[in-house]
Amino acid sequence: MYQRIIIVGNLGRDPEMRFMPSGQAVTNFSVATNRQYTASNGERVKETSWFRVSVWGKQAENVNKFLHRGSKVLIEGRLSPDPNTGGPRVYQRQDGSYGASFEIRANRVVFLTSRAEDESTQGSYTEDAGEEDIPF
Repeated sequence: MYQRIIIVGNLGRDPEMRFMPSGQAVTNFSVATNRQYTASNGERVKETSWFRVSVWGKQAENVNKFLHRGSKVLIEGRLSPDPNTGGPRVYQRQDGSYGASFEIRANRVVFLTSRAEDESTQGSYTEDAGEEDIPF
């Protein structure tokens, strides 16, 4: 069996890198993907999906070094289901509502924001979802 997921979105926060006991680097970060459409009643709907991404090895070091909150990326990898449910990780927000995050183990991370764009927009990224909506 084989599965592959490809997403394009923006980092929701700066990457966090750590090292395994073996010395291998692993970097974790969140990516938001946005979708806009017009509902049947004519109302514009904005939809944001959050993904938790982990990347390993040399690629993890590069992600940690060059990406930051707001950077646009293409992620290719596989979904990693919640071991308890077999689906996305479900969590309860501070306001009592429920949300879900999808876990991706990245095989490939493509930087879509140029270094010049990154430097000019660093710190100016704003997302429709508030920081409290990010589950991690």
